[in-house]
Amino acid sequence: MSKGPRRESQKTVPRSLMRRLLQWPPLFREARVLVVGDLIVDEFVWGRVERISPEAPVPVVKVTDKSLRWGGAANVANNLRAMGAKVSLAGVLGADEQGRWLLRDARSKGVRIEGIQVDPSRPSTLKTRIIAHSQQVVRIDREGSWPLTQERGDRLCLFLRQEACSVDAIIVSDYGKGVVDESLMEEVRLAMRKQGIIACVDPKVSPFAMYREVTAVTPNHKEAVKAAGMDRGDSVCIEQVGQNLLQQVKCRMLLITRGEEGMSLFLDGGLHIHIPTVAKKVFDVTGAGDTVISVFTLGLLAGANPKEAAAMANLAAGIVVGEVGTATVGQRKFIRALKQAAGLP
Repeated sequence: MSKGPRRESQKTVPRSLMRRLLQWPPLFREARVLVVGDLIVDEFVWGRVERISPEAPVPVVKVTDKSLRWGGAANVANNLRAMGAKVSLAGVLGADEQGRWLLRDARSKGVRIEGIQVDPSRPSTLKTRIIAHSQQVVRIDREGSWPLTQERGDRLCLFLRQEACSVDAIIVSDYGKGVVDESLMEEVRLAMRKQGIIACVDPKVSPFAMYREVTAVTPNHKEAVKAAGMDRGDSVCIEQVGQNLLQQVKCRMLLITRGEEGMSLFLDGGLHIHIPTVAKKVFDVTGAGDTVISVFTLGLLAGANPKEAAAMANLAAGIVVGEVGTATVGQRKFIRALKQAAGLP
């Protein structure tokens, strides 16, 4: 007779667990990961507000600086690279200034870009955030989110098929900009079966069944609740959400990120593990999900069990949300944070 789902929870992450985690980051350098999905350039316009516009009740931002950073699937690749992994990046960019910048920067940082196609018929996705006094004032999106042409989709699947022979894992980063579709996901599942590799997906909500039978899916709380069909505006039981999605997607692991509530990890054996947040200050959650799936995947590749991999992802996310703008965590900084959390010098 079934005993039903088992639940494991703590209010704080035990120091003994943090000490065990220290064995895994040095092994991240052995990982070879293909990241495929929606490439985004994040533009940050930094400034300060000194007055309100006489034309409308909006702040006037005096610009002091501008910067470009990797976003979307590119930010996943950047997080992996910062942790020491060998990374190949695939997706589509426009033939524009921001697309050319991302290609140059990725090449200079040692990320393989043979899988990136340049499509003159669509713009590179550019998200411009205007920041004043460490607060986001407004975001401006310039993008083309229509599906890829059959030819470009076929070329992307062919690259994935070829690259799967020389990587340990595939990460699919779906931001709903048209790159990730059923054909691509079928190619991912085929690569998993033929090459014996793992595949993790950072999803969008619709259609969630498209991500079926992968190793792990990492939605945020809002995405998970909506995909489970429980978005009714009232309070929901996270255990029910997780079990519903596991049955729907038939993946081995489901990691739901829940902001200040931490993370909930569901395994196909019926175990639900709650991991409390470690973030002390939250300035900006931009790209935190990219950090989560990157570190979680690296943890699994290094040999950590799912709980240990999720705990590492949780700690890394707690670091990046303490910074303004899209951020990554280097391996040295991550190890220092681990030691501190473990109570070690």
